[in-house]
Amino acid sequence: MRFTFVPFSRCAKSIPPIKLSYKNMLRDPSVKYRAHKPLTMTNRKWPDNTIKKAPRWLSTDLRDGNQSLPDPMSVEQKKEYFHKLLEIGFKEIEVAFPSASQTDFDFTRYAVENAPDDVTIQALVQSREHLIRRTVEALTGAKRATVHTYLATSDMFREIVFNMSQEEAIAKAIEATKLVRSLTKDDPSQSATRWTYEFSPECFSDTPTEFAVQICEAVKQAWEPTEDNPLIFNLPATVEVTTPNVYADQIEYFSTHISERNKVCISTHTHNDRGCGVAATELALMAGADRVEGCVFGNGERTGNVDIVTVALNMYTHGVAPELDFSDIKSLVEVVERCNKIPVPQRAPYGGDLVVCAFSGSHQDAIKKGFSVQERKRKEGDHYWRIPYLPLDPKDIGRDYEAVIRVNSQSGKGGAAWIILRSLGLDLPRIMQIEFSTMVQEAADRRGKELQASEITNLFKDTYNYDSERHKYISLLDYEVKKLDNETRHLTGQVEFHDKVVSIDGTGNGPISSLVDALSNLLNTKLSVENYSEHSLGSGSSTQAASYVQIRYRSPNDNEKAYTWGVGVSEDVGDASVKAIFSTVNNIIHNGDIELPTVQKKQKASSA
Repeated sequence: MRFTFVPFSRCAKSIPPIKLSYKNMLRDPSVKYRAHKPLTMTNRKWPDNTIKKAPRWLSTDLRDGNQSLPDPMSVEQKKEYFHKLLEIGFKEIEVAFPSASQTDFDFTRYAVENAPDDVTIQALVQSREHLIRRTVEALTGAKRATVHTYLATSDMFREIVFNMSQEEAIAKAIEATKLVRSLTKDDPSQSATRWTYEFSPECFSDTPTEFAVQICEAVKQAWEPTEDNPLIFNLPATVEVTTPNVYADQIEYFSTHISERNKVCISTHTHNDRGCGVAATELALMAGADRVEGCVFGNGERTGNVDIVTVALNMYTHGVAPELDFSDIKSLVEVVERCNKIPVPQRAPYGGDLVVCAFSGSHQDAIKKGFSVQERKRKEGDHYWRIPYLPLDPKDIGRDYEAVIRVNSQSGKGGAAWIILRSLGLDLPRIMQIEFSTMVQEAADRRGKELQASEITNLFKDTYNYDSERHKYISLLDYEVKKLDNETRHLTGQVEFHDKVVSIDGTGNGPISSLVDALSNLLNTKLSVENYSEHSLGSGSSTQAASYVQIRYRSPNDNEKAYTWGVGVSEDVGDASVKAIFSTVNNIIHNGDIELPTVQKKQKASSA
């Protein structure tokens, strides 16, 4: 057979270019879509800022999140969810749209009656009189309550949906604000409640920013907020229409142009239509926002609200306390999935089942090395977390390290070695890692699936006869090593097999080589130590030693030399080495490469 080498450049020329058919998508989308026109800003400050403290958090899970569900939560599910939000640490919760249904009204009453004194219950309502009255009725009696009204302010919504001018929108916003004020903070019968007002210029991200400031100024004048109880202006990216930097510009512009800034709380409520909800929120905080509205794990209309878990834990990994506790993120995921009946994606930041898992061999190797260095640094007094591919310590959110590395056919030596390290405490020698990882990959290929930690551990014990647990054909009863000269040691002892006690002896430059020589003499096969390694297990009074011995021998069925590893564990490093040798020899016997000799039965000696 003859092969002709053809340069790649010639091959490439023979491949016809692929022509896109564009059956539905336009070749020139600019004839149908226009980019959002950004603000003109030349002195923006936010790019040089960093997030240094947690914002005020508002959970919208029970309102915005619930209304987006194909199967909305039952009252009991909302109660369970509500108490989980309190447990996490939310101090502001938008619980319902109480004017929309009796169910929402009743749940608002439940939240009012069961909220801790320092938690604010918030309810959303359209800017219509009878709906506002119903909402205030639902919130009456709360220790802290926020009435949240909204009005569409973008040109598209005003013109297409409401046929309303800017002047009419301002008049409508003032009217709603004055009504809420008369029913709450100006009503003496409501003095037991700390009433806060929130106004949202809906579709703020698509609203001319100058007009957003103008309508909010009118609302502020009608409400007359104080520094102690500021008015909340929620500036939502109701539909995400542009890049996060433009949203940050809009937030900074609003923050620097609204009057009496100390009497105003700027809140964000980003949606995720372009997949940038988290980024937009973070840049908005850098641009001056004080508060974040969103859902845990990002549920919400269309592509969802911003994921509060991600925003909060992003801060946490930068050393900023988020003031929310996700120490048991697994239980939070369980509540969210049970009540929403929507799974948290396995690759969702922080909360997904697979986000702390590495299957790739190179990733696993880096993580394993990172943990080794981290442990050394910790003993030296350096407690900063620096692990490749893991920006967050999984233990901080209640995950164990067993989930960090999982093994399939794509995994390398580091993955299998990590599992053995976490399950048995054994830090395998590199040569042994390479050999065992090949066996693990072959097993994963055969099964066509990920191998569980227990399966990998059992494979290891089966392969290397760990501590002679699997096979024990011959065992050492006692032995003694004497020094013949500076370089030579002589070992004598007794072993047992087939219920027979047999004497052994051998020489070498140390106890290990002497024992291997003695076994070579007994088994009439040349054995030699090819590799040896040991390390301590545990610490303090519970410290043990682990020894690894690779023995070279000539298989009677093969002209080539064969190699086999064994592992031994004991409180004494010498005993661990002996156990490793017998682990190896017993494995060789089990594989049929060496046969035990036939001897006469002798009296069994006492064990040393």
